[in-house]
Amino acid sequence: MRLVTYFKTLLDKTDIILTDQQIQQLIAYIELLNKWNKAYNLTSIRSPEQMIIRHILDSIIVDKYLVGKRFIDVGTGPGLPGIPLAIVRPNAHFTLLDSLGKRVRFLRQIQHELMLKNIEPIQKRVEQYQPVEKFDGIVSRAFASIQDMLSWCQHLPKQNGGQFYALKGTLSASEISTFPSKFKLNKIISLDVPGLNEQRHLVILGFN
Repeated sequence: MRLVTYFKTLLDKTDIILTDQQIQQLIAYIELLNKWNKAYNLTSIRSPEQMIIRHILDSIIVDKYLVGKRFIDVGTGPGLPGIPLAIVRPNAHFTLLDSLGKRVRFLRQIQHELMLKNIEPIQKRVEQYQPVEKFDGIVSRAFASIQDMLSWCQHLPKQNGGQFYALKGTLSASEISTFPSKFKLNKIISLDVPGLNEQRHLVILGFN
């Protein structure tokens, strides 16, 4: 109950509207992540309160900018930002891609315990993953650079309308000025995450 109250206090500082069930699912995810983290070392964040800020709010703050119904979270780790987004966007489907077995086992446990029907955890390297159907959006906060994201994930989105959503901290001028000619920068959005005194940006890119 303490975490729910804390989460609601932070939510009140945003324009995000969630149901009680969604709030309960998000807190249950944090509690499971905190429990598994002791054995599996899934995140460097140890405090559940900080997980709410840095993992939940930091993920769902981008929800209103996503366009489409089919997304893939590349390098999802313990399910970030994919699981929080799947909870707040139940009518969309999220493929959660990671190469590490312990992370994917955790994701399948989350899928089972939270009864999430709209996620699909997959253990595979991104360059080896060939989807049957392309995605509306590629979402990730795992890549060191946007250039790496575009290079490794360019086979995943729909050519007509598919977009890349890079969740970033501080942006350098060089990172957003040097893209291969087949890509274009659609938008850079500065994000305000309650409780987080750090820069956050969402960089949205598409095909030319």
